[in-house]
Amino acid sequence: METKTLNEVRILGFELLVKNLGPADAVRFIQSYSHGKGDYTKNRKKWLETDFDTVVEGIMEKRKNPD
Repeated sequence: METKTLNEVRILGFELLVKNLGPADAVRFIQSYSHGKGDYTKNRKKWLETDFDTVVEGIMEKRKNPD
């Protein structure tokens, strides 16, 4: 089986969405995703450096004061 290019996969994927969901719902499905914002790599490094007790403390605080 030949490997498809990323563009070929996108086209095939959208065609399958349209076939199975219909055009309007296929577009709605695509619109439901966002690329997000910020610098994930930088934030992840900061999160990974947080010690376990600080994480537990944050969870307990959030449970007491949910926003």
